[in-house]
Amino acid sequence: MLAGIVKNGLKKYNSGVYTHHNQSITDAIKAPVYKNELYRLTESRFFVTRSKKNMGFSLIKSRFCSTTSSKSKNGLVGWYLGMIKSRPILTKAVTSGIIYTAADFSSQAISPQTSKPYDLVRTLRMAGIGLIFVGPSMHFWFNTVSKVLPKRDIATTLMKIVMGQTVFGPAMTAGFFSVNAGLQGENGAEIIARLKRDLLPTMISGVMYWPFCDFVTFKFIPVHLQPLVSNSFAYLWTVYLTYMASLEKADV
Repeated sequence: MLAGIVKNGLKKYNSGVYTHHNQSITDAIKAPVYKNELYRLTESRFFVTRSKKNMGFSLIKSRFCSTTSSKSKNGLVGWYLGMIKSRPILTKAVTSGIIYTAADFSSQAISPQTSKPYDLVRTLRMAGIGLIFVGPSMHFWFNTVSKVLPKRDIATTLMKIVMGQTVFGPAMTAGFFSVNAGLQGENGAEIIARLKRDLLPTMISGVMYWPFCDFVTFKFIPVHLQPLVSNSFAYLWTVYLTYMASLEKADV
């Protein structure tokens, strides 16, 4: 940094040393350096403004402007991160609802049953499940796991994955099938029959898909963004899940 020997009541400096990228550049200034007078240091591209009250670098201002410009370019990301911090449950719920809406739309578009018209009610039902049921559940799950197992080493991450596959995953899948079937008017016996038919195959498929996704999420993603990343992985999974949930009623 620029060091000066102050003389005559902070009115001038005798010498200066400027350091940038571990390279020290020394410039001997013989003439007095008065307030707001601009000098260029030898062998340097940076200008330094000297003031009797403020010895700050103009470089700091330049970096601040650059950072501000970068933030303005990422306005949507910054807005979303702000919403995650100020209204975490609502933001994650809305995000989940949007992803479930897009996933069901994709599921119906690629469904082999092309003779059926597009089912808007089904998409709205999936959006409601993602908004009210899945999003808040994921918020509390990831926060609870991070408090119980705060470390991010390999052993802890594997424990989180096992918990997800044995506790959270089966509970969410069973809850999803039950809520969706109930919204379609199925009674208790029909819901139980559906779970007996569809739950185990779905869980087996989940074991082949989710461990890798959970490893990335738990190992590398901050806790407040884990539901977003998990929901992003869940897009493909939800395409499959909404297809399974749309199957005909199981025989009682």
